[in-house]
Amino acid sequence: MAHCIFSQVPVGVPISTDSSFRISVLKTCHDKSWTSGIPVVNLKSENARSRSRFVVCMSVQQPRKPKVTVSPLTLEDAKEPPLHLYKSNEPYTATIVSVETIVGPTAPTEACHIVIDHGGNLPHWEGQSYGIIPPGENPKMPGSPQNVRHYAIASSRYGDYFDGKTASLCVGRVVYYDPETGKEEPSKKGACSNYLCDSKPGDKIQVTGPYGKMMILPVDDPNATHIMIATGTGVAPYRGYLRRMFMEDIPTFRFGGLAWLFLGVANSDSLLYDDELSKYLQDYPDNFRYNRALSREQRNKSGGRMYVHDKIEEYSDEIFKLLDSGAHIYFCGLKGMMPGIQDTLERIAKEKGESWDEKLSQLKKNGQWHIAVY
Repeated sequence: MAHCIFSQVPVGVPISTDSSFRISVLKTCHDKSWTSGIPVVNLKSENARSRSRFVVCMSVQQPRKPKVTVSPLTLEDAKEPPLHLYKSNEPYTATIVSVETIVGPTAPTEACHIVIDHGGNLPHWEGQSYGIIPPGENPKMPGSPQNVRHYAIASSRYGDYFDGKTASLCVGRVVYYDPETGKEEPSKKGACSNYLCDSKPGDKIQVTGPYGKMMILPVDDPNATHIMIATGTGVAPYRGYLRRMFMEDIPTFRFGGLAWLFLGVANSDSLLYDDELSKYLQDYPDNFRYNRALSREQRNKSGGRMYVHDKIEEYSDEIFKLLDSGAHIYFCGLKGMMPGIQDTLERIAKEKGESWDEKLSQLKKNGQWHIAVY
């Protein structure tokens, strides 16, 4: 499937006529930076003044930026995903590489992108999660270590540096509020999320896993359709999927299908990895779609706040057709998003004269239904 980007370069061409004109062949241009090294005719120069010339805007194909080379490609050899390589009684000690806040100042909740170095000892597949053991003792079991907290991995198996030695987590800082005053209660901050968001490069963390098969990206059909629905940091596994599909050069996996992401967040400052996702949208318009539901900035058809289930309803006819054709559908985020989504899907199915219960049962049986909520 071709994805060509064109621009226009004025080129002087001799012609025996007293008139001059400009022919525009194609006008589509997403990035004009490639023209910087190409000389453009100056119409005020001596040569350009000649009436025996005209200027043609010729189309020049701009190649898409090459994908990134990844290694080691032996990570593609395993037939089954790695599971439970490290357990809570014998966790792996990884090192924090970087911690970056990835939301803007008006986002109601802070979220951090955290890269950890595991030296290649904690391989994973896209869609799996790691467990993190925060320091200190369990407040409910004095003398015992803290419980393991699970976080979806936000990178492909090759990590943020494409060498298979790192992985990343997308962590939302958990803050508790007094139900009467509405004020933040610092003493009740999430033990693990704050530990991770406050960590510094070089810090050591205890990691377990990897875990899970439900959200693993199926790769047996490189032309499949994947409908991905997330709220907040639930976008993490999809970042791993999309890097594999559109950023990484993997000889045995050439994605030619459709990836369609629905992301629900509070406002524009809460959008996670938006620059990265928007770049895929620009470079792969035939293979990637991206719909945002901003609850504090957008309104649904009834005039209320726009939530991710409202966005799903907007495209329900197309979504149902894709599901009937074998598309995979994924859900990741706070469990509170599911009632609205399920009610919406059930209502749409009823309007179409279908039984949602039967349809859902068939989707699960076919392996098309993937869910991980927390």
